[in-house]
Amino acid sequence: MAQPTTATLYARLGGYAAIAAVADDLLPRLMSDPQLGRFWANRAADSIRREKQLLIDFLCASAGGPLYYTGRDMAASHKGMGISARDWDLFLGHLRATLDKFRVPEQERREVLAFIESTRAAIVEK
Repeated sequence: MAQPTTATLYARLGGYAAIAAVADDLLPRLMSDPQLGRFWANRAADSIRREKQLLIDFLCASAGGPLYYTGRDMAASHKGMGISARDWDLFLGHLRATLDKFRVPEQERREVLAFIESTRAAIVEK
């Protein structure tokens, strides 16, 4: 008898459209945060659009989806930005608020937070 297949996190989250909706909600939250907004200050609209697409690709790929993330690794992407532990905590707060808004189920929420948390050491500098 064949073993049942387990749906990927990507599929359980709702696929590309759902993950893109999360990015569409999350990025403006981050940009409007009084402390985190500095990371997007003076950025051109096309740069922000590209960054959003890279975020979507990263999230989809990390969740087991069919997209391939073509961006730089997390350490190279964030090097020299001076991202602090406080910045990281604020980011996680916004991520949790976005997950709440989309009513992401608890299991999937834990999995998303776990793979995001796995990038912390490469991103937080101080």
